[in-house]
Amino acid sequence: MSIAFLLTTLVVVATPGTGAVYSIAAGLSRGTRAGIVAAFGCTLGVIPHMIAAITGLAAILNASAVAFETIKWLGVAYLLYLAWQTLRDRSLIDVDQDAAPVSFWRVIRTAVLINLLNPKLTIFFFAFLPQFVPAGAPNATWQMVGLSLVFMVLTFIVFALYGTFAATMRAQVITRPKVMAWLRRTFAATYVLLAGRLALESR
Repeated sequence: MSIAFLLTTLVVVATPGTGAVYSIAAGLSRGTRAGIVAAFGCTLGVIPHMIAAITGLAAILNASAVAFETIKWLGVAYLLYLAWQTLRDRSLIDVDQDAAPVSFWRVIRTAVLINLLNPKLTIFFFAFLPQFVPAGAPNATWQMVGLSLVFMVLTFIVFALYGTFAATMRAQVITRPKVMAWLRRTFAATYVLLAGRLALESR
């Protein structure tokens, strides 16, 4: 495994996107456990893209305008839904010390869908992994699996750090409803901006 692969992966993972935003929102609203669970869910959402890239399905996705556009617009719709939910449902972002424990499966489901409905992630894997596997290398498939697992581990670590850091800020905002209202609007706007960026993506 090369240093170039690790550095490139860290840059890609650490760049704020939907997974990072969701991990931060979960950590801020429900604490460290929720932030880590969200990070885990986002990591699970990488698996279908990894499998698609390694088995060559990404080539089909890249070649088929209909398939790409379908997945892309489903992703856009889901991000807009998250924005609407964030504004409508105060429990999604408001801090409540007495709130019931967050539903593990609810956070996992949302986090997985966030990454699953992003066709660019599959194409990224398809273009990214082969650069670090020498042409004609023996066991090239297993090498790509290994690199993908490293990508997933780094994804989980970085997103968990985002969520944990956000959780440490809860005490600073618990008694400030105006701050929470501003954060709720900010997260909703961020989801809308990410939806717009995805809508403008092309193959």
